[in-house]
Amino acid sequence: MKLMNEEKTDNMDRKINGLRTDALTIVKDAIQGVLPEEAVKKALATKDFGHEGKILVVAIGKAAWNMARATKTVLGDRVSDGIVITKYDHSKGEIPGMEIIEAGHPVPDHNSIVGAEMVLKMVSGLSEKDRVILLISGGGSALFEKPIEGVSLQEIMNITDQLLSCGADIVEINTIRKRLSALKGGKFASLCGEARIFSIVLSDVIGDRLDSIASGPAYPDSSTSKEALDIIRKYKLRVEDHIQKSIKIETPKVVTNCETVITGSVRALCEAAANSAKDLGYHPLIISSTLDCEAREGGKFMASVAREIKNPRNNSPFINPPCAIIVGGETVVRLIGRGKGGRNQELALSAAIGLEGLEDVVLFSLGSDGTDGPTDAAGGIVDGKTVEKMRAMNMLPEVYLDNNDSYTALRATGDLIITGSTGTNVNDVVVLLCR
Repeated sequence: MKLMNEEKTDNMDRKINGLRTDALTIVKDAIQGVLPEEAVKKALATKDFGHEGKILVVAIGKAAWNMARATKTVLGDRVSDGIVITKYDHSKGEIPGMEIIEAGHPVPDHNSIVGAEMVLKMVSGLSEKDRVILLISGGGSALFEKPIEGVSLQEIMNITDQLLSCGADIVEINTIRKRLSALKGGKFASLCGEARIFSIVLSDVIGDRLDSIASGPAYPDSSTSKEALDIIRKYKLRVEDHIQKSIKIETPKVVTNCETVITGSVRALCEAAANSAKDLGYHPLIISSTLDCEAREGGKFMASVAREIKNPRNNSPFINPPCAIIVGGETVVRLIGRGKGGRNQELALSAAIGLEGLEDVVLFSLGSDGTDGPTDAAGGIVDGKTVEKMRAMNMLPEVYLDNNDSYTALRATGDLIITGSTGTNVNDVVVLLCR
């Protein structure tokens, strides 16, 4: 992991350097605290898969490779076959006995269908003695796809683009996706025949809604066609008549052949960040693990918290420096400009505007999977001098924010956080450090 301005920060105030060093330590510790390997091993240790039938592994999502490797470590040669479908550049090498496919995210592509077809071939004709271990992590909706009859991949790509651009949240997006897919919304479970499924889930959805995580391929769907149609109207989506007809078809409401356990969530991410901050001498306070708003509004809110803490009249026993204010969840970006960025970078840039001039404060916003939007950054880290640096370069931060161009703005000041693929995916965390 690196901070883009590690060299530039040598000339900054020593207190800010210390805060930034602490912030990056918290980043590393928080991610380390939600890596899925040990949780997967623990979940598998509770199960007796017998010695008669086949054990097949299906891993989908951004953390699929790590989860599949942990499964192979535990079960070894008992795994008869396995397929791993993950995001491009998220595979970390071969796993003996498993096929690895990389595909598109957040919009599905041809490889999403290729991988899904391979899975369907592998699970066809299974008996009641066979077992399917289904490893699910965030991103699975795009990575594991087979359009229903009458709907094309291009049409799914188009409606996904619209949903991502209009500011719909992940539950709303997946409510639509389930009805255009032959796999989502509990449909995959029925395609495994008589086999029993044991599903281990790494949650990236606020509230850990199992029917929304990767669109719930083996979990009964609680959403309705009416809700899906309401989402189309809410965001004024451009949808062909035959797509609307498909959306009116209900998804399975009962799944009888799958047992599911959750191994990680954004709450665990927040707690790992809080423990790290405490070890560094801060008083941690998790104020929410269900943040769900526009990214720029989240940034404004966190900046307002910082100003309250730094107010000389503040006498709150809960948020006196040194403190770490922690928020987890998943914001959305409403695309009104043509810039480059992600929700965490946009939140950080918005916060930077509100933090301008404040001393002894640092804020970071981070995607736990290491990717934030269509960029190579995991998020951004800002302080009271970030906007000052932008203005010194004749950059107006408000203009970049309005153009959804947070990546360009934070890259110019060296305030992007680059982690690479982390091997986990449990939403985002925002941490404000004050001294």
